[in-house]
Amino acid sequence: MQPHCAVSVCHVFMLVLCLSAAEDFDWTKNNHGSFYYGTFPTGFSWGAGGSAYQTEGAWDKDGKGLSIWDVFSHKKGKILQNDTGDSSCESYYKIKDDVSLMKELRLNHYRFSISWPRIIPTGVKSDHVNEKGIQFYDELIDHLLENHITPIVTLYHWDLPQVLQEKYGGWQNISMINHFNDFANLCFEKFGDRVKHWITFNNPWSVAVEGYETGEHAPGLKLRGTGAYRAAHHIIKAHAKVWHTYDTQWRGKQKGLVGISLSGDWGEPVDISNQKDIEAAERYVQFYLGWFATPIFHGDYPQVMKDFVGRKSVQQGLGTSRLPVFSPQEKSYIKGTCDFLGIGHFTTRYITHRNDPSGRSSNSYFTDRDLAELVDPRWPDPGSEWLYSVPWGFRRLLNFVKSQYGNPMIYVTENGVSEKMMCTELCDEWRIQYYKDYINEMLKAIRDGVNVKGYTAWSLLDKFEWDEGYSERFGLYYVDFRNKNKPRYPKASVQFYKRIISSNGFPNHREVENWRRKAVEMCSSSNQLLAADPLTSHMEMVTEIVVPTVCTLSILICAVLLMFLLRRRN
Repeated sequence: MQPHCAVSVCHVFMLVLCLSAAEDFDWTKNNHGSFYYGTFPTGFSWGAGGSAYQTEGAWDKDGKGLSIWDVFSHKKGKILQNDTGDSSCESYYKIKDDVSLMKELRLNHYRFSISWPRIIPTGVKSDHVNEKGIQFYDELIDHLLENHITPIVTLYHWDLPQVLQEKYGGWQNISMINHFNDFANLCFEKFGDRVKHWITFNNPWSVAVEGYETGEHAPGLKLRGTGAYRAAHHIIKAHAKVWHTYDTQWRGKQKGLVGISLSGDWGEPVDISNQKDIEAAERYVQFYLGWFATPIFHGDYPQVMKDFVGRKSVQQGLGTSRLPVFSPQEKSYIKGTCDFLGIGHFTTRYITHRNDPSGRSSNSYFTDRDLAELVDPRWPDPGSEWLYSVPWGFRRLLNFVKSQYGNPMIYVTENGVSEKMMCTELCDEWRIQYYKDYINEMLKAIRDGVNVKGYTAWSLLDKFEWDEGYSERFGLYYVDFRNKNKPRYPKASVQFYKRIISSNGFPNHREVENWRRKAVEMCSSSNQLLAADPLTSHMEMVTEIVVPTVCTLSILICAVLLMFLLRRRN
């Protein structure tokens, strides 16, 4: 990693005042290149994750209804190379195989999501409950527990039933709150005797912004300046209702926890001596993570969001703010509805102030923030165009959460890095470096007093990556999507992560470097095995397609020749 530029102590104190930093975290220190050798607290939970649409496949099997992603991905031009999640990793048929991979990794927990349309095909509980869908998740949960792996279950990882989108407009409509609560209540009833960690929503920022503002994700709507705020408003209220449902009806007998998983990049001021840049960096985090966390912990939207969206709305000639308002009753109902906070984090941005236009034609979530995002060209970026490796931002974000929200119980629910390459590569040394550095920054945050209880590597498998299709790979295990059996192969990072889990941290420099060396040595032989797979796939194609085709053509040619000879004889 490239060391971050040093800044003067007095300038850093300005950042301290702006961010209301934790008492135990010294924002004046900039040892971005230092590494801490030590272990995590006893009982720290190590895991990996995935989601239903990205991994299950079986998109139309056993009574499953359509989701918005089924419909969206089938529209030409929406997904890179027109990929779909129709079959994906075929995890629907590979429960035992995938759990054996988790057991090999020695995972303490596995995070997965329940497909709403798989168990309630139309999204409306009173219409029909699909027992085959219930049975699938029963088997997955039971098999995890039999192998001493704790299930952490997400109720909504973006796959809204298509019927609810078509009939009501999806998360634009307040009726989603009750429908989602019915779905969650069914899950508590069917699985809550064994599931003790529930996540209501995964990364609602993406649901709102990419689903209803930019249209990059399903359902693909472009309701600029209003759609994201309205969707988020309903999602926050739906989360609160589900938390209260669990709290009043199930907590007493099931003894579980209900939280939410929020994604957030860290924002660092470009110019630490510029007050406007400092405020813009704060604004960046508040418009991202704070948009959802602040209502859940404090009862209302961040003041900076209310101020900026409200001011822009007035400038656009609107009578009221485009940011919806919570009633006093809703504020008290929403506040405190979080037993633990899931944090998904991947990268960092430098932030500078920018005055964006306020005209009615230019209104959007992005221009409401009055800021610009920048990256350091020295930051490594092996995969996704948005994902740069900036480990020190992770520690800062975790300390920000501690200071802003009263040091809640945190589970890191997503953290990982992709690769974007056409050739097969199992020796993912860049991923080893990413995990090593980011996990170490998390360890430093725990030493700062941040209450982190678990870590989820993202992800267990290569999988469908939304609008990027299969062009990006986040998995610890390589999945050969060309092969109809979707075989899995361990990357070098599997061995490295396994060593971190076994040691519960980083014992010393010599041992950690030895882990890296052995992981790369093991993957070299695996690479040779996988390199032969295209030939195997090619031979399967020859056997299954080419040979029958040639045989058919040969028979036809023989028949024509025979007819020709018979005619000549006559």
